[in-house]
Amino acid sequence: IDDQVSGFWSWLFVLSKLPELCDTIFVVLRKKPLIFLHWYHHITVLMYSWFSYMEFTSSARWFIVMNYFVHSMMYSYYAISAMGYRFPKSVSMFITASQLIQMLAGCFINYTTYSYLKSGGQQSCRVSQTNVTVSALMYFSYLLLFARFFYNAYFSKSKKLSKQH
Repeated sequence: IDDQVSGFWSWLFVLSKLPELCDTIFVVLRKKPLIFLHWYHHITVLMYSWFSYMEFTSSARWFIVMNYFVHSMMYSYYAISAMGYRFPKSVSMFITASQLIQMLAGCFINYTTYSYLKSGGQQSCRVSQTNVTVSALMYFSYLLLFARFFYNAYFSKSKKLSKQH
């Protein structure tokens, strides 16, 4: 990455994916069900983050900013909840909706990047066709999984998933 500031924050982002795996450990230790979305998301983000950092992928900077923003809310929520405070359900719903919007934005960024590459912008856009393809598949799968989670947690008659968030 040419810009040292972007490089620094990108590197911290990649490193932040390792402690996020502790999230999974806490779920297991608390004897909560470990849903597919949880472990799939953590593993694939970790691998994609490393891949994108190694390629100096330009579109990943957008993903990093979105993820920092959503995770700052989400992990603040978890920390305060762990101290015993009970938020209204609308707060967890807002956070999950934010994650869903993040995935939708990720799909849009990938579409825009793909379109730019196809129009001949490869010389000025630091992203490979492989990276765009992997990222698009990843974000689309997240969009589907988060939409399903959101529906099951907040709108489905069976509220079995809402207790997991």
